[in-house]
Amino acid sequence: MSNKDKELSIRVIELVGGESNVNDVYHCATRLRFTLKDHTKANEQALKNIAGVITVVKSGGQFQVVIGNNVSKVYEGIMEHTNLQDGGSKTDTKENAEKTGIFGKTVDLISSVFSSLLSALAGAGLLKGLVVLSVALGWLDDTSGTYLILNAASSSVFTFLPIFLAVTAARKFKANMNVSLAIAGALVFPTISAAFNSGQTYDFLGIPIVLVMYTSTVFPILLAVWVQSHIEKWFNSIIHQSIRNILVPMLSLLIVVPLTILAFGPIGNSVSQGLASGFTSLMQFSPMLAGAVTGGFWQVIVIFGLHWAFLPITLNNLATIGYDLMRPMLTAAVLAQAGALLAVMLKTRNSQLKTLSGSATITAIFGITEPGIYGVTLRLKKPFIYACISAAIGGAIIGVGGGRAVAYSLPSLLAFPTYVTTGFASVVIGVSVSFVLAFLLTLLLGFKDLEATVEEPQIETSGQEKQAIEPSESRLNKEIIVSPLKGSVQLLEDLPDPAFSSGVMGQGLVIEPTDGILVSPINGVVTTVFPTGHALGLTTDSGMELLIHIGVNTVKLKGQFFEKKVKEGDRVSCGQLLVEFDAEQIRTAGYITATSVIVTNSANYLDVLKTTEQEVKQGDYLMSAVV
Repeated sequence: MSNKDKELSIRVIELVGGESNVNDVYHCATRLRFTLKDHTKANEQALKNIAGVITVVKSGGQFQVVIGNNVSKVYEGIMEHTNLQDGGSKTDTKENAEKTGIFGKTVDLISSVFSSLLSALAGAGLLKGLVVLSVALGWLDDTSGTYLILNAASSSVFTFLPIFLAVTAARKFKANMNVSLAIAGALVFPTISAAFNSGQTYDFLGIPIVLVMYTSTVFPILLAVWVQSHIEKWFNSIIHQSIRNILVPMLSLLIVVPLTILAFGPIGNSVSQGLASGFTSLMQFSPMLAGAVTGGFWQVIVIFGLHWAFLPITLNNLATIGYDLMRPMLTAAVLAQAGALLAVMLKTRNSQLKTLSGSATITAIFGITEPGIYGVTLRLKKPFIYACISAAIGGAIIGVGGGRAVAYSLPSLLAFPTYVTTGFASVVIGVSVSFVLAFLLTLLLGFKDLEATVEEPQIETSGQEKQAIEPSESRLNKEIIVSPLKGSVQLLEDLPDPAFSSGVMGQGLVIEPTDGILVSPINGVVTTVFPTGHALGLTTDSGMELLIHIGVNTVKLKGQFFEKKVKEGDRVSCGQLLVEFDAEQIRTAGYITATSVIVTNSANYLDVLKTTEQEVKQGDYLMSAVV
């Protein structure tokens, strides 16, 4: 993990209100998904302004920070630098649960239990599609040993899906994971499957059993682990600790496994069949309408992070009827965004937007659209609309043609092997129409482009600042930064905090303060004030961004010894009081008070020139950013 990823992890946690404000955090393909105690403590605008964060979405009761393809590294950094646990460390408070609502909690549950399985599901689904394609083309004999092994490799995660879900559900519900695995193992135990296939009738203590095939199922194991978590909690409260580790697992298995086979299995099976038949009924009513609605609105659902709610429908369709009609339609929606992104790349005159569109096009082709949506198409509005219209047309074509998937896959170009079955020609035509039409609409109808260049204003230089630069540089435009503190000047690379000393946050200097008075070093706007008061961000009228961070690891003081004098959005002038802090008390508590002053968008400047003075007082020249 790079220092940049570590620093981004730390900043994200700080800006969502700190570790103490997090009930739960996990990640999916592109997003960090937080369940927060208090959403008002999270600084949404400051998060959006961080390099490495694409955007922030609040939906389904979750506070979602969209990172992109690097999300796993940032999540790893969060796990390393906090006491949060993988899959969440705290239980939702009653207040938060009430705010979230039933639908929000349902989305949160589905996304949390499936997110860590996504890569295995996608990889196995793609392999399954390739195996099916090889058999269909005569490249592989389905009676051969090669097929035997490859089919097992591609089918295992789906056949034993309850076992995989037992792990993630146990994390979510705070249940004993090994007991959850034992419950899932009982459901897919060979004799249970054999009993279902035999067609015989059985009873449990005189109660008739409605046998269900539990392989590839979703809902029965989720219900079972949820009940297990409550049973364990109750037994742990009444059984003495000397025998708790033996009796609680035994009693959990004794109660939950029969209860699941007698009740949860049939109920879950009914829900699964209902979901599968519901979409099938819609297709039978109007395949064109079903395809148009699914394709046209899919990326809107993705924007709100609610697309996880549809994953069980796909898996249940594959388990109950052997195929899924929805997946090819979603591929049309994904490739339509790719077509619009490609057109933006060719048409825009903004170099940054051109670069972003190009990389996002490739990412979208392989199934991840969030970077392209948030960074380009939704930002420009019209390309997003063109893509949705195109996806609706492509989805309608696929619906009419009966395109279907025979294995799970991420909707992308790579998913095509899973569509090589009934209606494959309609999938090819529908997806192609979506991509080409979105490309042409965006290219021909256009959009309001971002400005190609931004002119920087002329900045006056002081006499002291001129002494700090070479004569040949004095003709350049500069942004002047004066000292916000009185104290001794140190090099940033000497600070005992690699997140800052490495320079990944930008160029700057460090001041060891002699008092606790921090004033503004520029004229501008306060863009960020950390709840703890130990750090804040400022932006000048011409766009220079400053981060002032008092001390090292002082976020752990949770605001003690700091008093904020400004709030976000305040306009400040040079020398205006920003924060008062008790430097002596901070040092007594064991923390360093060395304060970093960093130009976080240093990359936008030719150089950041620094004073050569060893001591400064408030208002003295400190640095200048050369345009």
